[in-house]
Amino acid sequence: MKEEINVNFLGIDLGTSSVKLIIMNEKGQILASVSKDYDVSYPKVGWAEQNPNDWWNSTKDGIRELINSHNIKPETIDGISFSGQMHGLVILDSNNKVLMPAILWCDQRTQKQCDYLNKEFGQDKLSKNTGNMALTGFTLPKLLWVKENKPDVYAKIAHIMLPKDYISFKLTGIFASDASDASGTIMFDVENRKWSKEILDLFEIKENVLPKVYESYEVIGNVSKKVSNETELSTSTKVIAGAGDQAAGAVGTGTVNSGILSVALGTSGVVFASSEKFYVDNENRLHSFCHANGKWHQMGVILSAASSLKWWVDNVSGDMFEKLLSEAESSAVGSNKLFFLPYLIGERTPYNDPCAKGSFIGLNVIHKRGDMTRAILEGVSFALRDSLEILRSLNVDMKEIRISGGGSKSKLWRQIIADVFNLKVSIINSKEGPAYGAAILAAVGCKLFNSVNEACEALIQTTDITEPIRENVEKYDKLYKVYSSLYTCLKDKFKEIDNLLI
Repeated sequence: MKEEINVNFLGIDLGTSSVKLIIMNEKGQILASVSKDYDVSYPKVGWAEQNPNDWWNSTKDGIRELINSHNIKPETIDGISFSGQMHGLVILDSNNKVLMPAILWCDQRTQKQCDYLNKEFGQDKLSKNTGNMALTGFTLPKLLWVKENKPDVYAKIAHIMLPKDYISFKLTGIFASDASDASGTIMFDVENRKWSKEILDLFEIKENVLPKVYESYEVIGNVSKKVSNETELSTSTKVIAGAGDQAAGAVGTGTVNSGILSVALGTSGVVFASSEKFYVDNENRLHSFCHANGKWHQMGVILSAASSLKWWVDNVSGDMFEKLLSEAESSAVGSNKLFFLPYLIGERTPYNDPCAKGSFIGLNVIHKRGDMTRAILEGVSFALRDSLEILRSLNVDMKEIRISGGGSKSKLWRQIIADVFNLKVSIINSKEGPAYGAAILAAVGCKLFNSVNEACEALIQTTDITEPIRENVEKYDKLYKVYSSLYTCLKDKFKEIDNLLI
């Protein structure tokens, strides 16, 4: 009698500091996971780069470890899909060799190119064709920077892709991307889900150097024989396009219907709202992107969320997270009138200002370390609320927050967000976020489910709810009014600091 083979799915989350790989079975249970770290290079102030081959080598190591150390039979892996750090510029030559280090999402070198795109080319024209304005993190400004500063490299470009797409290329030999990730390039017509011919023509970019765009749940190919030999994966394993990390994370938390917000407290912080229709904030303060379920979403991003707390732990306080969070619990709502602006590497939503600086405001002799730690948690929460207020102005339906990322492990931080947003905060049964979303996309691509929404309804359940505390909501409303005025008071000084000659 032939042995029945269970069906499993591999989700790969290519993050900024590590790649995480999980194996999910057909019931949505996680059978195994592994994480592999790699370095970020900061060659100049405001620059951030990585070697794409480090991603691939770490991914291969992770696959081999999953198969060999967790008793996962390669033939049971029906499909592979991805979540990936967005916006990074990966360029290859005609021999498919990487031409230069990938310029990452958090790199700030492209302000000159963004100013040109938004002011001289025209923000209205850009928004009309792509649904978004130019930001320093996005891909087109990076490409224009290379054209201006490394013309010899630019002349050799045969392929342009995003970080996760390099991994899918290495697995299959096929150049492919997906609509959610392509949305963050500002070369993509988000409303019509295709590369923008107008933008490509205007900037003399040939469409054949860009990957073919699929929906996040569509199959792009199979694992190649070469990779099968290197990793033990089966050549029958399907490779599914995947999604940008925020869209994949939203799938992983079930944020695929209206009324549910996703808040991700990772290195960056994200407020994400799913939408049945395409629409644009007139000032382009929010990103209007394609969603991984075939619809659209609005997204606000702050550049330093949980990384603000990590900065505090690693460089200032020198103590353990648990102790610092315990001290923060002893501080009152409002951190004894101490404010923290989490602009440690500039800010995206809503200011689009790479010159913005992290700041403690209101510090005096009465403040203790617990007040300062709590002020960081509150400052990040206030910065996220900036995106919430824009969504409210657009009459977006909001009933619940589903929270994910490293920061979501803190009960205190979950309560602060519930109080600052005045919405209940839910924890769901999977803690894997984007990697889990990638595995769900693989399952949909392999026809285990008819749609992404159906898969989320079947696999994702709420396990914990934090309700807002009315008294705290009222206090945070008053504090937020002060917080939201601070950037305006300081923005000219931030630029003055950058221009100091000393």
